[in-house]
Amino acid sequence: MRHRAPKPSSGVANAVALLVKSGLCLQLLPGMALACALPPSVILTLPSGHYIAAAAVTVAVTALLGSMAQHAPSLGARAIWQRPVRVPVSITSYLSFLCFLGLVLVGFLGARDPMHNLMTLVFWTVVWIAIPLASMLLGNVWQVFNPWIAPIRIMRTLLGRTGGIGLSRLGHWPAVLGYAGFAWFQMVSLAPDDPAVLATVALAYWLVIFGLGVLEGEDWLERGEFLTVLMGFLAKVAPLWVDPVDRHLMLGTPGTQVLQMKPLDASAVAFVTLALSALTFDGLMETFWWHSVIGENPLEPTGRSAVMVQNTLGLVGTWALTSALIHLTIRMGGMIGGARFAPGPVMLSFLAIAAGYHAAHYLVTLLTAGQYTIAALNDPLFRGDSLLGLPAFYVSFGFLTDTRIMPLIYAAQFMAILGAHVLAVFLALRLVGPETRAIAHLPMTGLMVAYTILGLWLLSTARTG
Repeated sequence: MRHRAPKPSSGVANAVALLVKSGLCLQLLPGMALACALPPSVILTLPSGHYIAAAAVTVAVTALLGSMAQHAPSLGARAIWQRPVRVPVSITSYLSFLCFLGLVLVGFLGARDPMHNLMTLVFWTVVWIAIPLASMLLGNVWQVFNPWIAPIRIMRTLLGRTGGIGLSRLGHWPAVLGYAGFAWFQMVSLAPDDPAVLATVALAYWLVIFGLGVLEGEDWLERGEFLTVLMGFLAKVAPLWVDPVDRHLMLGTPGTQVLQMKPLDASAVAFVTLALSALTFDGLMETFWWHSVIGENPLEPTGRSAVMVQNTLGLVGTWALTSALIHLTIRMGGMIGGARFAPGPVMLSFLAIAAGYHAAHYLVTLLTAGQYTIAALNDPLFRGDSLLGLPAFYVSFGFLTDTRIMPLIYAAQFMAILGAHVLAVFLALRLVGPETRAIAHLPMTGLMVAYTILGLWLLSTARTG
């Protein structure tokens, strides 16, 4: 007679079945994964090393051939249309000021969710990304929407002020200070996306600039207010722009306006190096490499409050290192090639790099957060309205995992950085003149190649957030 194993009690059997079912259900639940789910993790599947190597070789060959030929391709422009002034800047600026006040109220009274508050969405997506990109293509768009021009004009007229208090003697240093504070707020502070915090900081900054503008005059904005300075510099690489004298719409080779600029003074050079280093550290601070440097686990970040000191030092250190390397490279070129190879004219070529890096760095943010911005503008109170006439739609990030779309996005970023560096090489050759010895460009070529590699690596490496 064969003995059978005793059957488990019904209670044990039910418990085992429950555990099995629970385990299967847990497999279907979202959980923490030891991988980067951001766009760079998709881009890492591309042969990004080949892209980087090809870009470095392209920049090096362009610089070497250009310096040996002792001349760069000519850059020119022609008038294609005389644009009449239909709406004065005073009106557009005043309307922009009213919109700014409305956004501040929304920041204080609206939803605290950054993805559902127009203050956060409009500032970080429209002001900080869309308008700079438009300026790189269409000229100084910011001048039309500057929210300080009209209020300053009105207040100075009411007060009867016609002079200044000497702020213009400070050059661009107030703008450098403003940009440094903004970079710290954006990258290091605890809650730059919080609508109420952003509204408070934006209103305080507007009031400070407004008071200084009333004392000095609206022209001071072009040297002392960092957004106005930055937008103006980025607009110098645009292929389309409006001539400020005769109002003709000009079409020309990107960078033509740069050749018409005066050499930058020390304060303007500091501003350009700050713009470059801020973008560099913004990409660097989220890399696994930086987290290893500051002793953070990139897969379990402890939050901004725990690394404020480290990130502050990193931001300042990146600015110092960028400035030192650029000045050392330019000085080496000047020692080899002559006095024309100086920071004032050479740094003008870096405006192209600043524009290219800004476009490449924020492209994915524009494609993602831009969807939230359009949705919020279409239905600002979330009542089912359709102010823009758009049907209800869902914000989608699915393209970030599409193997057909992500290579196109990376290619656009790649071309922005490579094109910016090639244009910078051409501009540097023209700005220092053909009388400069060809060998003088060798140190700068090395720096350009290294900067190209760094920029493309920052776009393709894994990130933590």
